[in-house]
Amino acid sequence: MESQAVNAAMLAGSVGPTDFSLVGLFLRADLLVKAVMLMLALASFWSWAIIIEKLIRFRKLARQAEEFEDKFWSGGSLEDLYDRVSARPGHPLETLFAAAMREWRRSASRGATGDASLKASLQERITQVMQVTLTREMERVERYLGFLATVGSTAPFVGLFGTVWGIMNSFQAIAATKNTNLAVVAPGIAEALFATALGLVAAIPAVVAYNKFAADVGRYGNRLEGFAAEFSAILSRQLEERHA
Repeated sequence: MESQAVNAAMLAGSVGPTDFSLVGLFLRADLLVKAVMLMLALASFWSWAIIIEKLIRFRKLARQAEEFEDKFWSGGSLEDLYDRVSARPGHPLETLFAAAMREWRRSASRGATGDASLKASLQERITQVMQVTLTREMERVERYLGFLATVGSTAPFVGLFGTVWGIMNSFQAIAATKNTNLAVVAPGIAEALFATALGLVAAIPAVVAYNKFAADVGRYGNRLEGFAAEFSAILSRQLEERHA
């Protein structure tokens, strides 16, 4: 590190104006600062890929949920609706519906829906199946949100590490040349600030996106839970009607 600082100081005194472009700052940085910058750039790129994918995903989920609820509450046969979606459910709401109907049909095929002693057991199994399915589907919806949270919380500190390292280079350049000329310290300080800027560029969108998507996940989870409760009540009424 000391030899790099000396070389930087010698270059600052022997060459013309320093290149302070983003590419120039990266190329002039030492190996550790370059690694920090690359890490932050990759984290930012991957965060934006997740953000774009989640924006498209949540819009699609909202549209699919509305279309399915229209079909569900249209008054048509639930058996016919199940036959259409059971082969390949396209979204969590359909998957939740298909899981409950599958358990219902298995019990109906064994004649259990008309037996009072088995009615409570069937209702409990259907509720459990929907709860397990809901949990599994929500885990898929929440996938990669943890990465956004990690980038948002750690990227500024990673950038700060690059900042500290760059400032240390600047101080070593001053000590090696015994010169406080701005040309000696400016390159190292610029590298340090560039690392900090990259950390903020990676962290700020990740934090904003995570907060938005966490709220979207909460609303969608409430929607699934509400549907599960309503569908469970419908099946319970059908059990009572068959028993009566």
